[in-house]
Amino acid sequence: MASVRTGKRYRTNRADKHYDAIVVGSGMGGLTNAALLSLLGKKVCVLEQHYTAGGFTHAYERNGYEWDVGVHYVGEVHKPSTLGRIFDVISQGRLKWAEMDPTYDRIILGEQEYDFVSGRENFIEQLASDFPEERQVIEDYVELIRKMSRLTPKFFMGQAMPRLLGNLYNKCRRLLLPKEFFQTTREVLEQLTDNQQLIAVLTGQWGDYGQTPNDAAFVMHALIAKHYLAGGAYPVGGASEIARTIIPTIQQQGGEVFTYAEVDELVVKNNRCVGVRMANGDEIFADTVISNVGYMNTVNRLLPADKQKQYGVKETQKKLQRSSASLGIYAGFKGTTEELGLNSTNLWIYPDADHDGNIKRFLKDPEAEFPLVYVSFPSTKDPSWDERFPGKSTVEIVTITNMDWFEQWNGSTWQQRGEDYEAYKEQLTEKLLEVLFNRLPQLRDALDYCELSTPLSTQFYQLNERGEIYGLDHFVDRFGQSCLHPQTKLKGFYMTGSDVMTAGVGGALMGGLMTTMSMLGLGGSSKVQSLIKNYQIPAEAE
Repeated sequence: MASVRTGKRYRTNRADKHYDAIVVGSGMGGLTNAALLSLLGKKVCVLEQHYTAGGFTHAYERNGYEWDVGVHYVGEVHKPSTLGRIFDVISQGRLKWAEMDPTYDRIILGEQEYDFVSGRENFIEQLASDFPEERQVIEDYVELIRKMSRLTPKFFMGQAMPRLLGNLYNKCRRLLLPKEFFQTTREVLEQLTDNQQLIAVLTGQWGDYGQTPNDAAFVMHALIAKHYLAGGAYPVGGASEIARTIIPTIQQQGGEVFTYAEVDELVVKNNRCVGVRMANGDEIFADTVISNVGYMNTVNRLLPADKQKQYGVKETQKKLQRSSASLGIYAGFKGTTEELGLNSTNLWIYPDADHDGNIKRFLKDPEAEFPLVYVSFPSTKDPSWDERFPGKSTVEIVTITNMDWFEQWNGSTWQQRGEDYEAYKEQLTEKLLEVLFNRLPQLRDALDYCELSTPLSTQFYQLNERGEIYGLDHFVDRFGQSCLHPQTKLKGFYMTGSDVMTAGVGGALMGGLMTTMSMLGLGGSSKVQSLIKNYQIPAEAE
């Protein structure tokens, strides 16, 4: 069976001494940025500290099974859309998508179940059958999220501009856009209805960005809800196909994607970033360096100490907050999709409709009921699965947790954290599996393999200090922070990925797009838009 690892292992002298651009981190934003630059004729080096490229889009194998670690489903790519077109361009048509079942999400509030069905009219009809007196509200809600989606390019336009102009534009946005862009999810939805059960259902995907209605900016919620309105899709061949199909685009201009390539620090000369210093001491130089490791890692790990002080990093960080940490179950089962009675519908399981109250109670008391349990069935979503893993199925379970509960093991070595840690993991594993087995009891006797990831796992593999999975939280004020512009104060140094846009695969991809535009100056938007519009997918990829 082929390994899911992608990228070329870094060794001294394998990389050139100089590139047009260096991208630190090979997540979705970094790969998008690198591929677009390559298509514009640039030679790009991507440096990934993990053993495989892809960031949260990578997949891994264990005991004869394969799981994705973040690409549970993606919206819009299976229909004609800007997002799908960008994926086509950066993969040169190599990346293929399989559409999920029409019911892509099932929201479960205690004993009540509500289905999200693909297609605007289907979505409305299904929810209206559950809330007949709220049909007009549901129709108004769908129209609102579609309106928000249409206006989103105007909201984020400043991210594609040079930094000073972009920050000025961002200060003027309130004059150009509806008030909903600057309100919380709860504020907006309670203007539509006072039916708290309906609000809980409409916000039942809050785990996709990690914040409940009281805290999350409505623009984040609206983008996610609209993103999946036409249903979900999954990469044919598994999540690792995303990086695998994009890397050749980067290589065609002489660039490369290196793994086991940890960057220690930026190389700065005369207040300009001119390259990077690797953990082994190697130095690689470039005209431009781009960070795709998130804002916190960028300023705390990559910026030299004197630049951190010069740019007031500590003061800036007080205005931002890391997103949620998580637990993840990766389980393998004997039996095919048909034999086990599975389908591709994601399950969002909640104790009841009080999302905000449930998360508060849980973070105060780890013994409380999980405020959210998300269940995904990756083996049902990939049409090539049965060919690659005959007679097997996989399930993933994700929930929110608190890094503080793992603090006693912080700093310990992976796979050497001690018996107490393993016992705690076993306790959490059993608790999460029971949620699954209560819903799908036929899986209990079919379980073949299971392992649990904790915030320490995320910290180890992604270098995220607090085990956060969505970068920065999406409070309303987050979208007005000038430090999150792609162009930094340090000349020749940029940021990309979800922190310059929004969480998720689509958000990170658009972050890569915006960074590319910003790098190219005032004419950057038109150049990149022209590239995407006019690019012809090679015939062999059709």
